[in-house]
Amino acid sequence: MTGTIIKSTGSWYVVRGHETGELYRCRLRGKFKNKGLKVSNPLAVGDGVEFDLPEQSEGAGVIHTIAARRNYIIRRSVHKSEHAHIVAANLDQALLVVTLVSPATSFGFIDRFLVTAEAYHIPALLIFNKSDLYDEDTLDYQRQIAGMYASVGYPSVLCAAESGDNVAAVAALLPGKTSLLSGHSGVGKSTLINALVPDLDLKTAEISAFSDKGKHTTTFAEMLEVEPGTYLIDTPGIKELGLVDVPAAELAGYFPEMRALLNQCRYHNCRHVHEPGCAVIEAVDQGRLAVPRYESYVSMLADEDNRH
Repeated sequence: MTGTIIKSTGSWYVVRGHETGELYRCRLRGKFKNKGLKVSNPLAVGDGVEFDLPEQSEGAGVIHTIAARRNYIIRRSVHKSEHAHIVAANLDQALLVVTLVSPATSFGFIDRFLVTAEAYHIPALLIFNKSDLYDEDTLDYQRQIAGMYASVGYPSVLCAAESGDNVAAVAALLPGKTSLLSGHSGVGKSTLINALVPDLDLKTAEISAFSDKGKHTTTFAEMLEVEPGTYLIDTPGIKELGLVDVPAAELAGYFPEMRALLNQCRYHNCRHVHEPGCAVIEAVDQGRLAVPRYESYVSMLADEDNRH
């Protein structure tokens, strides 16, 4: 049988069968190695798999084949610094929930997420939440930030999940797609998901019934069916998003506004920090490239240098 992984608890997987639409509790046969990837989880939510069901119906299915991934979002493993953790696979888009107040999301975090999405060819959008807490100054600031990101290819939506204000605009982004929803703890992701997914309690209860009974965990992603053909992947709050598999020399290429300038620098191996004749630095000085984005680039570059 074939199916899609909709939840993983590390040792057990919940698979939705393609042929039946039913949920199956499965385990992975033997040891699987991800070619060339040091990862803490061989299978991720969104992965397509082939599995067998044992004769007796109460037994667990056995996953024996993993389909090739179109793409995935990955972050550094919390427990093993040399390993990465695949957050989710086979995505149509990634939505990052950010807040400018209570708590404020840093540019560094936003830009790391966008670089990760860019590196794996996943369209990304920003959802500015908690607009009901914004005063006039904050609203004006939000418009500036949204404009900065829109100008480099990242659209955004402003909403208030708590009051339901403009949540319909977020819902309009979802039909027919598999979307990843991510963000720091405290940005209102759960409230937003409750507003977007009807009968959420029923759906999560159904999935949880197939998960590891012994421990309740929120450290793994979960795929929720909004409606047939439309899926939302909820991820636990991410504290830090360490870049994975992005060499320092390639980093600028994952900033769309820098990518356009890379062949204009005097030196072909320019790092865009203090080299003479650098087209990127010139663009920052002339106001054509936003300072917060450039500062994020320099910070990520320093992180990569410190790691090696």
